[in-house]
Amino acid sequence: MTQYLLTVHHDYYNAAPGRTNDEQIFADVAAFNATIAEQTVFGGGLEAPDTATVVAERDGQLVMTDGPYAESKEAVGGFWVIEVPDLDAALAIAGRATAACRAPIEVRPFEAV
Repeated sequence: MTQYLLTVHHDYYNAAPGRTNDEQIFADVAAFNATIAEQTVFGGGLEAPDTATVVAERDGQLVMTDGPYAESKEAVGGFWVIEVPDLDAALAIAGRATAACRAPIEVRPFEAV
């Protein structure tokens, strides 16, 4: 079995076309989550990027700045870590995830250790 990171890319500042009912989206994601419970290692939604703090080391000193690391209209809005047999299985789950949350899903395997 291989673990994959499925990240939801969300535009926090502009509503997607046809996206008017967040309560329905939350309900659809909850229903989707129930269908992949056995494959889910961990997952969750994230607060908006403006709640982030970036921690970096510069010249041996820790520097902390408010806000997201990268300035972009889209940011990671949530994620799942799943464990499935192969990429095809991960992509099938991602297809259902994008329909539930109405946002693009990036699928990436974890490095083999």
